[in-house]
Amino acid sequence: MTPDGAFAAAPRPMVLDPTAEDEPATRERRNRPASLDGLTIGLLDISKPRGDVFLDQVGRRLTERNWKVIRYVKPTFTKPAPVDLRQEIAMHCDVVIEALAD
Repeated sequence: MTPDGAFAAAPRPMVLDPTAEDEPATRERRNRPASLDGLTIGLLDISKPRGDVFLDQVGRRLTERNWKVIRYVKPTFTKPAPVDLRQEIAMHCDVVIEALAD
């Protein structure tokens, strides 16, 4: 908190790529959309146990609001998503929710 009682801005988190790179790649963060209206939302199941259960519930909630949802599944959680899957998601989705569950 600042002396005038306002909350101080949180430091920007650093996102590291866990693919054993010697130096982390730097990428500019995209701004969050003001609304999900008219956007396509990708739901990515990374194949960890119960991730599908979480995404089923999220998907129901999103479609109840009449938002377009597309589901995707990684072949395994132990490796990065294949390039063709990443390209498909990038071509068809405006935002993505990724399930990390156990």
